[in-house]
Amino acid sequence: MAASSTSKEQASLADFLQVLRLRKALVVLILALVLVTTLVVTAFLPRWYLATTKIRVEKPESEVKLFQTQTSSYYDPYFLQDQFRIIQSEKIIYPVIENLQLNTRLAATLGVSGALPNAITFHYLIEKMLRVESPRGSSLIEINVFAQDANLAALIANEIARVYSEDRIALATSGQREGMGQLKQELQAQERIVTAQRDVVEKLRKDLNISGVDLNARYSDMEIETLRQMQNSLIALSVDAIGRKTRWERFKSIPIEERISLVNSELIQDSNIQNLLQAYLVADQTLTKLTGRLGEAHPELIAATENRVKIREQLDALLRGYESSLEITYNEAEARVAELRKQLGQAKVAQILSARDRMRPFEEAAQKLDDETRLQTTLKLTLRQREIDFQVPKKTIEILNTAESARRPSKPSWALNLGFAAVFGLILGVGVAVLMEYFDTSFRNVADVETRLKLPVLGVIPLARTPADHADPDPAAQEPFRVLHTNLNLALKPGQSSALVLFSAGPGEGKSTTLHRLTRMMAAVGERVLLIDSDLRRPTQHYLAHRPKEPGLSDLLIGAKSLDDVVQHGVAPGLDFIPSGGAAGFSLSLLYVNRLRELIAGLRGRYDKIIFDSPPIIGVSDASVLASVADGAVLLIQHRRNPQSMVMRAQQIVEAIKTPLLGVVLNQVPTGTGEDYGYYTHNYSYYSEGGKKSRRAGPPSAAAAGPGDRLELNEPDPRTRRT
Repeated sequence: MAASSTSKEQASLADFLQVLRLRKALVVLILALVLVTTLVVTAFLPRWYLATTKIRVEKPESEVKLFQTQTSSYYDPYFLQDQFRIIQSEKIIYPVIENLQLNTRLAATLGVSGALPNAITFHYLIEKMLRVESPRGSSLIEINVFAQDANLAALIANEIARVYSEDRIALATSGQREGMGQLKQELQAQERIVTAQRDVVEKLRKDLNISGVDLNARYSDMEIETLRQMQNSLIALSVDAIGRKTRWERFKSIPIEERISLVNSELIQDSNIQNLLQAYLVADQTLTKLTGRLGEAHPELIAATENRVKIREQLDALLRGYESSLEITYNEAEARVAELRKQLGQAKVAQILSARDRMRPFEEAAQKLDDETRLQTTLKLTLRQREIDFQVPKKTIEILNTAESARRPSKPSWALNLGFAAVFGLILGVGVAVLMEYFDTSFRNVADVETRLKLPVLGVIPLARTPADHADPDPAAQEPFRVLHTNLNLALKPGQSSALVLFSAGPGEGKSTTLHRLTRMMAAVGERVLLIDSDLRRPTQHYLAHRPKEPGLSDLLIGAKSLDDVVQHGVAPGLDFIPSGGAAGFSLSLLYVNRLRELIAGLRGRYDKIIFDSPPIIGVSDASVLASVADGAVLLIQHRRNPQSMVMRAQQIVEAIKTPLLGVVLNQVPTGTGEDYGYYTHNYSYYSEGGKKSRRAGPPSAAAAGPGDRLELNEPDPRTRRT
């Protein structure tokens, strides 16, 4: 981890760009997901239409200062800011809400039943729908209204302009209303009368304990509503009692010996019964097992029989208790129904005897309040009519246009949403890529591998561009295996037959495919090679070689077949093959160590290389057995797949067996990574291009052809798979 932490601390812009190159697919995927999500969300977002009304507002002459220029076009930014606030105030918006019945219209738009309160409608209109703006250096005010209904947006914009215009006119004509003072005094006196009468009604309401009843509600409505609520409660309790009775009678009718099978179907929420049922099932299974192999007089069988009987008795007792609890709850429900029925009867009698006499004072007071309120309303309407008659408005405001219904929605904006989505998706993708790189604990480069594992890197196998069982005729695809072959020969003792095992820490790292192509390379340069598929649990080599799986190694080890029976010759020139075999359930163990050693000793004189395809060493014991009999082991690591701790654990397992670990093979390394892996893959491609130029110049002679030019790979079977 020291090397990893050091690399993180020394991260630079080049490292950041390198991370983006490595994770570009992830960044593109996240960006695409964000864009697609934005498209879908934008498609389902509600459409908002914009309606705009422009008004010109002039400051009244009485508000112009002495030394200011006396012109009608005087521009005062503070005055306009005040008008913005006035337009968005309750003084203007509440009349608009009432005039257009926005409480009901917006409730339908929001999917709310009934009408919204004025306060909620006001805040929704101000925060979501209304925007008041003014061009810089101008006395014009733009009233912009957004709504999901284009016609409603135009209505609201025009109504706000109209109400605001009336408010400005009322302000300008305030000096002409002095003649209506007497009417206002009469109205105020009437309001006091209404207030006093309302206090009388509220006092009667409190004395009669009828709080919560509307002023215009009648006593009979209140009493009937109370009785209706009691009747509904009685019906609900009766239904509940019937259900409890049915459940009790149904459970009671089931024979005791059959109740045990209904515990789960009845969904009895009793942990004791559930646990005891599990114990009974375990005891029954134990008795069944013992009955088949013990006599009737055997103590264990007798004890198991008594234990099952005892548990069954306890279970039956608990089920009887459950039946009693059902009966008790049913009786309680019946008692509640009887009590509520009694109270309902008493309430009906009380309502008949005393409701009218008790409520008569309240009804008379409410009727008087209604009369006074109508008189108050009449005075208000009269006062309003007088105000309109005496108004002489001054043109301090002018409505320049009438808002019309928009044909196209203004929100959501596809271009804006997609632009933000592209920026956000790019930032998110880059962030995820950087986080994944930061928390990636796999090996990042060759130097890191050699530093942490203290082992040489024998070869770097690039990411295959062809299927696992297809041979790439490009020399650049063959060169990594030549390099690996050469380094293996340098690591082994020259002139001696060697038994090698190639293993990996975990499955799916491309070990079998790499080993298959390596053995073909060894055989192509003149070595006698035997490939043994010792991955008995998930064999793959017979697919890659297009050979039968049986007979094989497992048949040889159990003595069912001889060595000559299992060896398949001619997989490639110089390459023989022993498949895994067909012994069912066979796995390597210490019992076969000596047999494996004898097999290797008998093969040394016939082959230069004996190569074992091993299963993963972590979690499978077969790999440890193979490593213990081999002359050397090679660890294969797939690029950026497993954490370093897992690979180091695999190394420790092999070192504990005392088997020489020759080195490491890095597999499936992407080309163009920019790390020191890239040095290898770049060199492969470089020499490959040189070879292509030579071939274009003319075919090489047989004497000039190197041993690697004799590599021949069979056409693969499409059924093959990668380990």
